[in-house]
Amino acid sequence: MQVSARGEYAVRISVTLAHGHPRTISASTLAAAQELPRKFAEVILGDLRRAHLVDSVRGVEGGYRLSRAPEDISVGEVLRAVDGPLSEIRGRRPEETSYEGAAVNLPRLWVAARAAVRSVFDGVSLAQAATGEFPLRVAELTAEEDAWMPR
Repeated sequence: MQVSARGEYAVRISVTLAHGHPRTISASTLAAAQELPRKFAEVILGDLRRAHLVDSVRGVEGGYRLSRAPEDISVGEVLRAVDGPLSEIRGRRPEETSYEGAAVNLPRLWVAARAAVRSVFDGVSLAQAATGEFPLRVAELTAEEDAWMPR
């Protein structure tokens, strides 16, 4: 599983908006808060706006704010808004794969891996990501000693 730079930046921006909710925050303030290139932040905010996750407000007090409460937006929604599906196998959804011979069972493995990724990203709200008060399942996963070890 890999989160793109675009996906990481989108989550960081979204968590910053969650932390400031319901305030409106300018793109330049969001970019500076996360040390991101302003232009890239603006492109990501456009993606989030088109996905109806953020609203843009014009004027002196303009900027961006979450379109729903941070408790009602999952990290998975943010990632999908900027990167598309959470799991693909060579550009195809796991259930669209099929193999012959010894590899015939691999689609089940790909679907299981996608389900595991979904259970984490869709199970964590922006509010939880902002406060660090993760659901028990996620907290247990991060408490496992080897979870922090590279492989």
